[in-house]
Amino acid sequence: MAENSPHDNASSRNGESNEGIPAPEGPANLIDTDYVIGQDNISANKFGLDFDLHGKVFTFSSLVILFFVIITLALQDQMDPLFTGLRDWMTGNLTWFFLLAANIFVILAVVLIFTPLGKVRLGGAHARPDFSYAGWFAMLFAAGMGIGLMFYGVSEPLTHFGTALGGTEMGENGIRTDWAPLSAASGNEEGAISLAMAATIFHWGLHPWGIYAVVALSLALFSFNKGLPLTMRSIFYPILGERIWGWPGHIIDILAVFATLFGLATSLGFGASQATAGLGFLFGIPNNEVTMVLLIIGITLVALMSVVAGVEKGVQRLSQLNMVLAFLLLLFVIVVGPTLMIATGFFEYLGSYLVHLPALSNPFGREDANFSQGWTAFYWAWWISWSPFVGMFIARVSRGRTVREFLIAVLLVPSLVSVLWMTAFGGTAIEQYLSGFEGVSNAALELQLFEMLGQLPWTAITSFVGIVLVMVFFITSSDSGSLVIDAITAGGKVDAPKPQRIFWALIEGAIAIALLLGGGLTALQAAVISTGLPFTLVLLAACFAIVQGLRSEPRGT
Repeated sequence: MAENSPHDNASSRNGESNEGIPAPEGPANLIDTDYVIGQDNISANKFGLDFDLHGKVFTFSSLVILFFVIITLALQDQMDPLFTGLRDWMTGNLTWFFLLAANIFVILAVVLIFTPLGKVRLGGAHARPDFSYAGWFAMLFAAGMGIGLMFYGVSEPLTHFGTALGGTEMGENGIRTDWAPLSAASGNEEGAISLAMAATIFHWGLHPWGIYAVVALSLALFSFNKGLPLTMRSIFYPILGERIWGWPGHIIDILAVFATLFGLATSLGFGASQATAGLGFLFGIPNNEVTMVLLIIGITLVALMSVVAGVEKGVQRLSQLNMVLAFLLLLFVIVVGPTLMIATGFFEYLGSYLVHLPALSNPFGREDANFSQGWTAFYWAWWISWSPFVGMFIARVSRGRTVREFLIAVLLVPSLVSVLWMTAFGGTAIEQYLSGFEGVSNAALELQLFEMLGQLPWTAITSFVGIVLVMVFFITSSDSGSLVIDAITAGGKVDAPKPQRIFWALIEGAIAIALLLGGGLTALQAAVISTGLPFTLVLLAACFAIVQGLRSEPRGT
């Protein structure tokens, strides 16, 4: 590879954007390949609708997914124990692998910040950002983990507090049966709070965002700087060379589609269950599967309108709306809740997180099997499954940033917001419990947020805002995911016909419904872990490719 101008690239002739991907601005080390984005696609117009698809990737992915949905809905009773057994086996035997892989991703991201490679600019040496910091941060946060923060913001800190306070319990075989993190904090309220918040921040801080950052950075680099399609296969050019255009590349993209769809379906399932619980809490609407299915259908239809509108008009505006609503709800809890505890706890819990981080991230010799397998391994598989979707979306909106600027922002900004969110919502719930109110701890996970808000003023308003937040996070996740999956199955085109995006938005809703009916939250967890496993191998290989790609790029001053 040699340093060229955009005019020299076969896939970006005349320096113009090819299929929606801008050519590099200024010096960039383009990859010399004769492959043209979309050359293996099937283009057609049927029934007045345009299609432009990568035949092999789209056909195989869509047929397998449709088969899965049909089988799961047709054999609901048989699928439930299958999902349970699959989840238990994978978390019981492969937790060390997920923990070790996540550590590698975080270490790589941090190391790149402090090396000269951090000076590389995504999109070429003269590229400038497409979005303002405000718009960029809003899209990063909303796409990354919005529904998860709403679902677990109260329940996770409170759950860890309860298990840590209860201490360790041993079974007849000498193996711990409790769910407390690390060595627990039996009978010590302050110690239990500190450990609970450290464990929660561990699951929502540097590690998930390190996973997202590595995927997003590698995608942006090989697309905006190297002139390759915006798909997962492009990352592997330093390893596979021209073979990425054949079946090795097809398999990588198909795995990315599966991981993205099931990762999204898991989040949509959590969101639907929480929104349904909130509607039941506020309006008395039945909290059952029928309501959840109708809710998924309704929100999916709304998401279609945002999908059609595109990134600038649809996703960005909805993301900014969500950020405003989330900020207002967070500010409300801080002001009317235990304000002093939240203010001091933010720094105290950050310190506790740093103290416990080595033990929490240790992949070997863990005694807290239930916690590390049932919580951490699930989370890491979930984040890894989300990484093609979130990574590709972050890549699309991060052109023009330097590697150092990109990594610092992606690692720290959402992590700190997550810490503040968990401190405010989880800390308030724990404070309510210590004051004698046990309604939150006794409620189902999806209802705990609303039970906590029920002890604060303006319950009806804040609970309604909470429901709206879950729904809008649902929509932004669905439409962002549809854009990403469509790009993968369209051979890297980011401006493929809109009917394809609509198809994938509908498929996401169908998978969420199938998993909820075929085994509930257990099925969601099993699906995300099983798709996260093979994709973890893909991401580990990508770590080598990203370093090789950055080393060949010109560096700014």
